[in-house]
Amino acid sequence: MYKTQLKTTVLGATGLEITPVGFGAWALGGGGDRGWGPQEDEESVAAIHRALEAGVSWIDTAAAYGFGRSERVVGRALAGVAERPYVFTKASLLDDGTGHVRHSLKRDSILAEAEASLLRLGIEAIDLYQIHWPIPEPDIEEGWSALAELKEQGLVRHIGVSNFDAAQLRRISSIAPVETLQPPYSLADRAAEAEILPFAERERIGVIVYSPMGSGLLTGAMTRERIAKLPADDWRSRDVRFTEPQLSRHLVLAARLQAVAGRHGTTPGAVAVAWTLRHPAVAGAITGFRRPGQVDPILAAADLELTSQDLTEIEVAN
Repeated sequence: MYKTQLKTTVLGATGLEITPVGFGAWALGGGGDRGWGPQEDEESVAAIHRALEAGVSWIDTAAAYGFGRSERVVGRALAGVAERPYVFTKASLLDDGTGHVRHSLKRDSILAEAEASLLRLGIEAIDLYQIHWPIPEPDIEEGWSALAELKEQGLVRHIGVSNFDAAQLRRISSIAPVETLQPPYSLADRAAEAEILPFAERERIGVIVYSPMGSGLLTGAMTRERIAKLPADDWRSRDVRFTEPQLSRHLVLAARLQAVAGRHGTTPGAVAVAWTLRHPAVAGAITGFRRPGQVDPILAAADLELTSQDLTEIEVAN
């Protein structure tokens, strides 16, 4: 498999050198609870292979995405690949038996999840294992201790969390250092700028952000008509950001991104991703690719330098 080169940056104190853009495998799990609607596994595998050919060095998935389907697809795509990318995955969300999510941070549950993820992914060790959500909050110390135990056993190489706030990070850091953090961050959701990104930067916690394109809102491909036709098993059809009054504001923002993209000869999605990468705390952005053709237009974000004029034009609408 021919592989091109993208620049890399070090993820916090992990020592992992990652490309600024990573492959997000959430949508590869298909529909269902918090799913993205129908998805063909063949297209998913082809998208992963195209991303690897383009130089992407890491894939982020989770056991909860399609309740194992995303991890199985990633494992299938990586089977036989000569130079395996880093594989990041997450624990703490389980199938409640009815196809809906339940949360668990109990030690035995986390250990069992890790074992199942390793089998689905077909790898000997997970490069980065993360707690998906800090729920139930009273159990976050138990869950974090389990991740530290897995690291000691060599089943995972690095450990981190997703969706934690600064207070929760302080609570668990006495058990084991928090190596990475995965918060939502985009022009459509800038809450992380207030406290969590500055905290991570001070503490040398490596940050990879998710939903940098606002779950598709900022790609320029989302219209009112397309949103109205989203399938019922696509979680976005029920999300407040995709309904009024927020929808109009986000569509205006997408139009401004389109104008900036035109000057750079790129796509609004690439501009949206590049905007997140300009924050000094952010090492990488997770971008969701469902088809091979989606990869290259967004990877342009890795080398896109936004000017002060670009930033002023983008942020005035926000």
